[in-house]
Amino acid sequence: MNLFETLPCESVPEAVGDHYGRVKRETERRGLSLDENDLWIAATALAVNVVLVTRDSDFRRVSGLRVEDWTK
Repeated sequence: MNLFETLPCESVPEAVGDHYGRVKRETERRGLSLDENDLWIAATALAVNVVLVTRDSDFRRVSGLRVEDWTK
């Protein structure tokens, strides 16, 4: 069995685009940068109101994003 056959596939909420734009503007205004994939990950976590579990400290620069590092 294929891994993707066992996982549910959810559509991306429209609010993700709004969060993406806000995060990109805010980080650029502050002279910071996140790569495109990280912007989309942060925007998705904000849109669905979840804690992002990662050890990538770049995400801590995103205002309003709740981040936890489970490796510590």
